[in-house]
Amino acid sequence: MSEKRDHGGGLDAAVAEYGGVRGDWLDLSTGINPVPYPVGELSADAWTALPDQGAMDRLLAAARAFWNVPDGAQIVAANGASALIAQMPRLASETDDSVYIPTPTYNEHAAAFRAADFHVMEHPDPDERVQVFVHPNNPTGTWKSAEAVSSRRMNIIDESFCDIAPAKSHITLTDQGGIIVLKSFGKFWGLAGARLGFAICGEAEARKLRNGLGPWAVSGPSLEIGARALADVAWAEETRVRLAADAVRLDNLVGLPVVGGTDLFRLYEVEDAEAAQAHLAKGRVWSRIFPYSKTWLRLGLPHPDRWDQLEAAVEGLR
Repeated sequence: MSEKRDHGGGLDAAVAEYGGVRGDWLDLSTGINPVPYPVGELSADAWTALPDQGAMDRLLAAARAFWNVPDGAQIVAANGASALIAQMPRLASETDDSVYIPTPTYNEHAAAFRAADFHVMEHPDPDERVQVFVHPNNPTGTWKSAEAVSSRRMNIIDESFCDIAPAKSHITLTDQGGIIVLKSFGKFWGLAGARLGFAICGEAEARKLRNGLGPWAVSGPSLEIGARALADVAWAEETRVRLAADAVRLDNLVGLPVVGGTDLFRLYEVEDAEAAQAHLAKGRVWSRIFPYSKTWLRLGLPHPDRWDQLEAAVEGLR
């Protein structure tokens, strides 16, 4: 049986515990953009034909332009960033059996390396040659400098939430070798169900990833949706402005001390995180708490039509 790991989502469990139906609930337990990219109509081939190389080429060209990927770096697309995270230990295992992953952070990285029998170090060790950073970190929202990133033999940088601030990306380093930047399509574009992710890295790492992922690593609909969305620069720019404004609005509405976060999620300090989650659940708002903190409460942004529900739910929380 696979190990159950702590994540956002899980709305069915919230419904089972607190009542109501899914449509009543405002799920703020994830950091997914609540106003997704408008997908539009898809071609019949996207659904009925095996994904072809032309569709993949269009997706990768759009990704290269959107992220301004260096000429010397490769792009590998996969069925979500999680599929790429699971491949990371294979890239490191030829010469190493331990990895430095500072905590707290997104737990799938440590889980993937532990499943591959790596020793996971949570505190700095100058002898560790492989390191993983989430940039900005989830849930704290902290950023890492280029000097911190490039100080090891292999650097895995999870930029799943970085599209809110593209100037802070470390993609410019990816033509150096030993630096792998991971991108998630689901967060910023709000299409987590499309299951689309990218690794931007050197040629040797890209070749190993493609071999490990096998053929048809991305579905036909996701190839088409991703290429369309990544080419829509105007939508991305407008979305960044809206997310930044909504993050400020959320802080003002909640009125709790802010201890971290990004423009896609906010991290608040409360006296009792479990009690705060239960309080919000009475108003059919689902939040995120963490097994390693009794005082951290994380909230994503509500859909523009659901602010009133959140306002009613937070009353009495402060």
